[in-house]
Amino acid sequence: MKRPVGDPTLEDLTARARIRDAAIRLFAERGIDGTTVRDITQLAGVSPGLLRHHFGSKEALREECDAYALDRLMRIKEELLLEGKVANPAFLPSVHPTIVLLYKYVTRALLDGSPAAAGLFDDMVTLTEQWISKYAPDITEDYRAYAAVLVGMQSGILAMHDHVSRALGVDVFTADGYLRMAGALADFYSHSLLDAEFAAKAREAMASLRAPNPPTATGTDPAAEGA
Repeated sequence: MKRPVGDPTLEDLTARARIRDAAIRLFAERGIDGTTVRDITQLAGVSPGLLRHHFGSKEALREECDAYALDRLMRIKEELLLEGKVANPAFLPSVHPTIVLLYKYVTRALLDGSPAAAGLFDDMVTLTEQWISKYAPDITEDYRAYAAVLVGMQSGILAMHDHVSRALGVDVFTADGYLRMAGALADFYSHSLLDAEFAAKAREAMASLRAPNPPTATGTDPAAEGA
């Protein structure tokens, strides 16, 4: 049953979302430590008491922001890749401001050196691992390693956005910069840098290094020669 507009419960939910959205914007711009509860409540247009009522503390609010950012980005990815909205010329422009804001937020959140940052990275790896195992199960035999490296690579691009932007001559957090970066990523992921024969030989070499007694360059056992 639809609630009337003046229903207190609906107002509470709306206020909660305003607080969360204000926190994401401020955390993205200033970082967690550089943002106060008063800053958040002023931007959200609510009282500090209402923030404490909904979240209890700034740290708990940050946890909800982390979860929301990952969930929203994952949902956009699903819409683009699984629901075919990448072919809709109006979709990407409509979600681009959200993508950029959440990328800024995640970048800041990952670099603050806190246990929460470690937890956020681990959550990103777990979500990526689940995605790969469900939608691209044949791409690797080690889902965890693939996911961890992929998240690290993508996060590294955002963490070094100043350098990447300087190299491109355009801020990657603007529409033009983001689209140029996204185009490069599309090229990167759609073309293999290694041919199948080289990749197979590389895997064989790595497998031999993981063996209990890996061969030496001469094929002899160093221990047997008193090395």
